[in-house]
Amino acid sequence: MSDTPSDGTPKLDTSVAHNARVWNYWIGGKDNYEVDQRVGEHVAGMFPIIRAIARADRDFLGRAVTHLAAERGVRQFLDIGTGLPTVDNTHEIAQRIAPDARIVYVDNDPIVLAHARTLLTSSGEGVTDYIDADVHDPAAILERAARTLDFTEPVAVMMLGILNFVLDYDKARDIVRQVLAAVPSGSFLVLTHPTFDDALGGAGQIPAMKFWNENATPPITARSGTDIAAFFDGLELLEPGLVSCSQWRSESDSAGAVPQFGAVAVKP
Repeated sequence: MSDTPSDGTPKLDTSVAHNARVWNYWIGGKDNYEVDQRVGEHVAGMFPIIRAIARADRDFLGRAVTHLAAERGVRQFLDIGTGLPTVDNTHEIAQRIAPDARIVYVDNDPIVLAHARTLLTSSGEGVTDYIDADVHDPAAILERAARTLDFTEPVAVMMLGILNFVLDYDKARDIVRQVLAAVPSGSFLVLTHPTFDDALGGAGQIPAMKFWNENATPPITARSGTDIAAFFDGLELLEPGLVSCSQWRSESDSAGAVPQFGAVAVKP
């Protein structure tokens, strides 16, 4: 089935499971189809912690945005790889703290686009915009985001669970470098990424991702903590550094680790 009709706009393909919809299913959302549920259940059977990873990633987003808006004075957010809107999206968290915050979301799944246009509404004082673009094309993202964001002022670049869909490691690092080069000193990189490191119980990711890549889209990869840490080269990590995203500034001392690294770093 073609993903792009003759007018050039993305076409919704409900015959193949898609990450945005399966992720929505794992966190208890309703914006998914039978194929997404079927693949999601199979992956969860192979790797039962996946639902905990999805929830931990979402909770990490909330803590990171809250810290940046409330404690660091960030008023601009570039959220690349938005996924389907759910409760407490980036703009809702940021604009509760700072109603004048400006947020640009980036994704390229047609169902995400449709929901974003209706659900991602801004506060009166701030701005919320949506870009239909691919993470593999950072130049296009930056060009279009500049229509809403002021790149002479700090920007929090959000890359939660998105670089794992850039299979070539050098390309993934280059994407981060290109985006961070466009924002000024005092900007932030907020990133999560799945790992196969045994220390976080990530070995089970490998067979589950193999099944995913054979039965869903887009293809995905996990990486080592060492490789994930390199995305932050040239930046200064905020405490507690690169850790399981469930344990980054967690409100609970007993939060268990999940095999998904998370960190926030500032551009000096």
